[in-house]
Amino acid sequence: MIHSLFLVNHTGDIFLEKHWKSVISRSVCDYFFEAKEKAVEPENVPPVLQTPHHYLITIYRGKLFFLSVIQTEVPPLFVIEFLHRVADTFQDYFGECSEGVIKDNVVIVYELLEEMLDNGFPLATESNVLKEMIRPPTILRSVVNTLTGSSNVGDTLPTGQLSSIPWRRAGVKYTNNEAYFDVIEEIDAILDKSGTTVFAEIQGVIEACVRLTGMPDLTLSFMNPRLLDDVSFHPCVRFKRWESEQVLSFIPPDGNFTLMSYHVSSQNLVAMPVYVKQNISFFETGPCGRLDITIGPKQTMGKTVEGLMVTIHMPKAVLSANLTPTQGNYTYDLATKVLVWDIGKLNPQKLPNLRGTLSMQSGAPKPEDNPSLNIDLKIQQLAISGLKVSRLDMYGEKYKPFKGVKYLTKAGKFQVRT
Repeated sequence: MIHSLFLVNHTGDIFLEKHWKSVISRSVCDYFFEAKEKAVEPENVPPVLQTPHHYLITIYRGKLFFLSVIQTEVPPLFVIEFLHRVADTFQDYFGECSEGVIKDNVVIVYELLEEMLDNGFPLATESNVLKEMIRPPTILRSVVNTLTGSSNVGDTLPTGQLSSIPWRRAGVKYTNNEAYFDVIEEIDAILDKSGTTVFAEIQGVIEACVRLTGMPDLTLSFMNPRLLDDVSFHPCVRFKRWESEQVLSFIPPDGNFTLMSYHVSSQNLVAMPVYVKQNISFFETGPCGRLDITIGPKQTMGKTVEGLMVTIHMPKAVLSANLTPTQGNYTYDLATKVLVWDIGKLNPQKLPNLRGTLSMQSGAPKPEDNPSLNIDLKIQQLAISGLKVSRLDMYGEKYKPFKGVKYLTKAGKFQVRT
């Protein structure tokens, strides 16, 4: 199935490659580099590219491209899911998934890839199984390995590999038993010039951090589960129980994992956290244009909007921007023609405003289209869909664990047309 994997950094350099069957030349990546040049943003590179002899399937995570080379036709989502699992494993092992960290732990990276894929087919992808086979790096272990010449590879087959619940190892013990859940939602939206919603949907995920002794059986219930249109679960979730009762019943993996992801696509259920009043105009005569943007809170349920940032890809004819922000600061990159206004925390009493003039190239024609605004934001302790966890129950063990739920809303591809 998967023949080769190339890791490419954001500047376009291949810094790691792994081949499972025959060695495939790096020149196959040229098709990917062509597509990357055509795409304005790295996220816009097509995930599946067809070449005369191969298919290239890519994901973009942490400023890195994971590029897999396939020679036969396979379901692309199968490969994409596996690549995300590889990136998640690196994150779990090393604390972050970046070029520097991968280069520092290159031996463990190759050992992991060897175990995760066997002859091109996924084999061991559960974190707890991998950690028993290949121990995560620590400073002490690195020193011992250097002195003794030993490796991080375990001597015995993981207990979970032969179990009916391979995601959980046997004999787990903790002094502090805790189960924490993060409900994280991303809004993808397009608003037109008047502020009307053209398109809106919410992509949600529930991240779990469970450190419980023994073999606990958990039940998580929601106040309003019928909000969810499309759900995808970790293999530990009993799907029949969800279908009949809309309740999550599962024996959790040990540590961090993604319990479920979901989708809310009914536009009337998607609340817009901010509104934008904007006016960007370029004049037929005279080398200048005007810009005026104001942002205010809309449906935030009394919560504060944080990390607010506006990014505008200006037309090529715009040479410079002379603007005055009432809050935050702005930068204009002359090479990439990108204007970034970093606002920070939104104050409802004094709405942030950015206004001023744009200097145009003399003799250049008026731009045909006005640029769109890309909004980035975060709202703590709010799930914008209205989803709420009502209770978490534990069976099979006698102790009482610490329990907690956090909510976070952030912008995905949030665009305002001008």
